[in-house]
Amino acid sequence: MEKGKQKSMLWLVFVFGALLSWGIYGAMLHQGQLKLGSPMRALLCVGLAYFLIGILVPVGALWSQGGLGGFNRSGTTVAVIAGTLGALGAVCIIYAFRNGGSPTIVMPLVFAGAPLVNVLYTVWQHPPKQTPNPLLYVGFLLAAAGAGMVLYFKPQS
Repeated sequence: MEKGKQKSMLWLVFVFGALLSWGIYGAMLHQGQLKLGSPMRALLCVGLAYFLIGILVPVGALWSQGGLGGFNRSGTTVAVIAGTLGALGAVCIIYAFRNGGSPTIVMPLVFAGAPLVNVLYTVWQHPPKQTPNPLLYVGFLLAAAGAGMVLYFKPQS
């Protein structure tokens, strides 16, 4: 490839950042919930963090680039629904903890199940031009088996 035509692999740095952030998220959320004495106090703190990072950072970035305008109804609607799903996921995790789930069980189930749901939803939204390789279904089984193994062999606390 020519020098200017190389694909950047910088996205992997951000994947790693998300992996670390979300990998630690559940355990820290549970710890905050316990220390605050209330799951709703913990959720309020999550909301504050979402405000600080999810509102102030993009407003600042868009403002500095002159891009605060240009929103359209369909894109805004879909993005707000996506954000709602993310926030509802946090609420569900908090209630899972509140009702006896522990981070060592809840988070592996969430993080093993979410990619499966993602692939199924994405295939439904964007049907493939060809029949998926049968190994996709083997991958589903392996992901479920992997989650089961993580849960079965997790260290006892």
